[in-house]
Amino acid sequence: MISHIPNNPPHNTDTLYAQAHEAVGAFQFDESVVAVFPDMIQRSVPGYQAILSGIGELTQQHAQNNSNLYDLGCALGAATLTMRRKVEGKKCQIIAIDNSEAMIERAKEHLHAYHSEIPVQLHCADMTQFPIENASVVIINFTLQFIDPNQRETLLKTIYQGLNPGGILILSEKLHFNDPKLQQSIEHLHLQFKRANGYSELEISQKRSSLENVLITDTEQDHLTRFKKAGFQSAGIWFQAYNFASFLAIKTTP
Repeated sequence: MISHIPNNPPHNTDTLYAQAHEAVGAFQFDESVVAVFPDMIQRSVPGYQAILSGIGELTQQHAQNNSNLYDLGCALGAATLTMRRKVEGKKCQIIAIDNSEAMIERAKEHLHAYHSEIPVQLHCADMTQFPIENASVVIINFTLQFIDPNQRETLLKTIYQGLNPGGILILSEKLHFNDPKLQQSIEHLHLQFKRANGYSELEISQKRSSLENVLITDTEQDHLTRFKKAGFQSAGIWFQAYNFASFLAIKTTP
């Protein structure tokens, strides 16, 4: 569900965890998060703008005429807007899905602000239950990590079955590493990234507590194994910054 609207007006600063809380509740994509979401992502996810740019280029390369493009876990619609700009002139439609009503309502506002001939359907729905049909591009941008791990393989199989030959899945996720020393070193880099972007130790600690048991990461190998089980013939990382990576998986045969 992680997303950011490029070129949007000045946004609210993320101070959700700036004050000490007696008890930190589980992270939710509610109105308070939606209000500061662009700032939260810019200051928390290294390489995010590069990933958005790559999504646009890969969409332009692989989008097929008369097909559907999916943004699963669309949040505020950043990937949707990026795809929309890159497929002008092709007879595609974008189907954007998120289970947060607050995100969908704000995404509508952003989409209406940009004129385009490419139609977009917005659905407040569970992406694990949504049909994928006649697809040439599917985006899951930092959302699978919020899905029950037991549902992830089934979701990827559904996506694979709904992709046309030559279709692609772009999956961006936070990773963890089995080697404890490697994990510690790369996690340190990420923490320094957040500190450099103005987050205090209190904010970092409370945000980590709120995401515990909500954001559940996989290793690179977990993802590659899951792609293979789903049926993808080609898959690998096309971009990585610290412990954040984006995978490209291609359906090369019918």
